[in-house]
Amino acid sequence: MISSAVIESLRRISLLLQAGDFRVAHEQLEAVVSQNPQFAEARRLLAGTKQALGDAAGAEATLREALALDPGWTPTLATLGELLLNSGRAGEAEPLLQRACAGSPPYPRAALVLARYYNDTQRPALAVEVTSRFCASGHADAELVAQHVAGLATLGRQGEAVATFRQALAAAPGHPLAAHALAMALDAANQPAEAERVARQALAQGQPNAMLHYTHARSLTALGDFDEAETALRACLRLDPRMLDAHNHLARLVWMRTGDSVQATASMDQALQTFGNDDALWAAKAAILQGAGDARSAYACLAVQASRSGASPALLVRAGLAALEFDPAAALGLAERALRATPSDMGARKLLLAAQLGIGDAAGALPHCDALLASTPDDQYLIALQTTAWRLLGDARYHELCDYQRLVVPQQLEVPSAWSDLSSFFADVKNSLDRLHRAHTHPLLFQSLRHGTETTEELTRSTDPVIQALFEAFEAPIRHYLEQIGHGSDPLRRRNKGGWRFNGSWSVRLRNSGFHTNHVHPRGWISSACYIELPDSMVDKRSQDGVLTFGEPSIATAPSLPAEHVIRPETGMLVLFPSYFWHGTVPFSGDQTRLTVAFDVVPDRQ
Repeated sequence: MISSAVIESLRRISLLLQAGDFRVAHEQLEAVVSQNPQFAEARRLLAGTKQALGDAAGAEATLREALALDPGWTPTLATLGELLLNSGRAGEAEPLLQRACAGSPPYPRAALVLARYYNDTQRPALAVEVTSRFCASGHADAELVAQHVAGLATLGRQGEAVATFRQALAAAPGHPLAAHALAMALDAANQPAEAERVARQALAQGQPNAMLHYTHARSLTALGDFDEAETALRACLRLDPRMLDAHNHLARLVWMRTGDSVQATASMDQALQTFGNDDALWAAKAAILQGAGDARSAYACLAVQASRSGASPALLVRAGLAALEFDPAAALGLAERALRATPSDMGARKLLLAAQLGIGDAAGALPHCDALLASTPDDQYLIALQTTAWRLLGDARYHELCDYQRLVVPQQLEVPSAWSDLSSFFADVKNSLDRLHRAHTHPLLFQSLRHGTETTEELTRSTDPVIQALFEAFEAPIRHYLEQIGHGSDPLRRRNKGGWRFNGSWSVRLRNSGFHTNHVHPRGWISSACYIELPDSMVDKRSQDGVLTFGEPSIATAPSLPAEHVIRPETGMLVLFPSYFWHGTVPFSGDQTRLTVAFDVVPDRQ
């Protein structure tokens, strides 16, 4: 039996932990454990302070002691599982987290950690499975609901999430958690107007929290109300100054309207004045700087932290991703350090193999490709790295997977029945798309385009009848493409089971000197480009202005690799190709714009 004095000690220690005073909390917990050696929960809390102070080995040993005292205590199972997962030991972590999810009492934190891991490793069905039990009541934690909704959205089952949480809210009208869950589901289902209304009502009815303000901001952004979205994000960050998603979203909004990386990262700089030891915040700032096109500043932002012997693997990888753009050898060193700390870290291994291609070690990169593809065989970026290594080595498999003549298929769209000709249809499409582009003056962060703008809403869910007609016109060419590529065992054809669905759609408007840097679509299967309006400078067939190129990697390689295939765009043309193909465009000149629509297609998993 734990005495009231010990309970009071833990209450005071909890306040220390909330304030981030881990050293004092560690000293006091050591005293509690010494006086109460059979108290498993005190050992678990002690392990948490050890981990916060950088003693991962000590934390693991203490957690195993706690688990030996009480093998069924789900908080200990979850904490140890999370520590192992963060150390790259997923094989050991999963059974512990699953036991914590199924134990008595079931531990929601374990479900959150496990679901996030499954979503991050492209196993959304497992993420949905592990979260469903907790989300069915509509009273689940917002972060857990977010993972559940993300898994359903990846599976194309957004409507299911809406129905589940609509029912939960009907059973408990006015319940803030149920309302928040419905708002998140509506946001994922591209129903921003209702999502905004539900979130606003939840904010008015209950105690405001950071995550609810963030959900509200997302729906406001989707509705194009950027001023109110920014207000909601700043309210979120006042409540939780370290919330990375809110910082990232605010940075994107500010950048979109100013194109100024200093303004875009101002909220992060303010938080770092208080939380200067938060590696995740530093990494988030570096990601914004790199997304704005300044990889050297991104690297400089992390140089001091990355030079420390105890730098976290995540920070080392983030610094390495910046270095990869201008110094592959430095990126390789950072990747190797991260892997020494966490040998199973997929991000570090991806960085390592990309850096190896940059220094000319294609043969050394291939085993890492094989190992990563064994666990995530549909990762289009990994397939692109693998085919790049084959090309550098002169391996015949490159030409089998990158047969541009056969797998890049341009087709002319048919005119929808409601229009007399393609010209009048595309004039209406242009008018609809222009309305979506007017809100933006700068390109979005983390995109391939330069000197232009990209829409933010999911076009496939637009209520505009013109845009709906455009996507209906895409269906026949997609079916024709699937028939043409056929079936087989390679990464493209083995997924061709007949069913398909859109998985992301957007429009890009480039202006003078605009182009796309070379890139792939990591979560796609089949990608596209449809040309709505082209500048006069692209009419001259002797010019390379604005052409679509294939085969030139976005990463540095030794030796460098040029593009191998070119498509000259025409108005009304839809080009379909595998998502793992490196592709980009050549800049064009003139005062006119280049307007396109693009989308990804994935196999239908329903």
